[in-house]
Amino acid sequence: MNDLVIRNASGILTGLKGLQERRTGDIRIRAGRIVSIGHIPEQAGDTVLDAKGGVITPGLVSTHHHLFQSMLKGIPSAINAPLEKWLRLVPNTYWRYLDEDTLQTAAQVGMVELLLSGCTTVVDHHYLFARSYQYDPAAVLFETAEKLGMRLVLARGGTTRTRKFDTDEIVPAPTETLDEMLKRVSDLVSRYHDPAPDSSRRIAIAPNTPTWGVTPDELRALAEGARSMGIGLHTHLSETENYVKYCNEVYGMRPVQFVGEHGWLGPDVWFAHLVHLDASEIALLAQTRTGMAHCPQSNGRLGSGIAPAPALEQAGGRVSLAVDGAASNEACDMGAEMHTAWLLHRFVHGADAVRCEDIVRWSSHEGRGFLL
Repeated sequence: MNDLVIRNASGILTGLKGLQERRTGDIRIRAGRIVSIGHIPEQAGDTVLDAKGGVITPGLVSTHHHLFQSMLKGIPSAINAPLEKWLRLVPNTYWRYLDEDTLQTAAQVGMVELLLSGCTTVVDHHYLFARSYQYDPAAVLFETAEKLGMRLVLARGGTTRTRKFDTDEIVPAPTETLDEMLKRVSDLVSRYHDPAPDSSRRIAIAPNTPTWGVTPDELRALAEGARSMGIGLHTHLSETENYVKYCNEVYGMRPVQFVGEHGWLGPDVWFAHLVHLDASEIALLAQTRTGMAHCPQSNGRLGSGIAPAPALEQAGGRVSLAVDGAASNEACDMGAEMHTAWLLHRFVHGADAVRCEDIVRWSSHEGRGFLL
């Protein structure tokens, strides 16, 4: 197989820190791996790509998504709703209509949007595995990713407890027992999970919400089960102030402290959002090397707030970037997500808050590190 040589780019942003974050010259790729950057002599058989006027970045990584929501963009009744009302009016209203063709189309739309914006790896937090479905959602998602040439981490969601809403028109979300969830995740691991460094298929365990979607004992059991299977742990946390209020009222502690007491902190754990953190939680996340999937556009669209991503990184923590579901973002565009993150933190904290190189790193090297 011939080498691919990329020449004449205006710049190379590597996603690394320090002196290596910007490079110049050409890139040689052999068997899917970069083997050299700089002055590259031509060799017989090289395939040359002229990148004149372009800037090269690594393949981007979106560390939190809900691909099924690509069919739920711009629902009028929820366009101005905050998170809790939006959940009732959008995913909890429409989940029962998610047949196989709809999920396949949603996955195709979402992945193509990501690929067009330079994203080659996505974590899909998929939590709809209803008994009424006459198909296998995991198979649909992995088959779609394979056809499009995309890396997929299926963060297998689920809940043992469901919310009650103020109208009978809302069909309760599907639930399962702890044993059922663990058995089904184990089955997915045996079918799909590949721990190799260049793997295109991985599984993570991902209860919908750790604070009220499962019991504390179940949360601990899920962490133990995931680690026994050698897979990552992922979920939502502290997206709105209601997470903090609920944990304080029910458990007498803040959310990060709560999940930490139940095994959900460490380098194999990353949380979507983490908008509402205090200084002690930032320090604990940094100390344990627990990751943040920063979703600025979704958090802005739902009025949830601004996650303290720069503060977490300055404390020694780990930050990645994610588009979240298109029902709360209206797109799956990593370029737009990166631009929003760059603007937002500079607007609030000043020009020294983040640099474009930091945003590229969050969107590539840091995100990839969550998934290895």
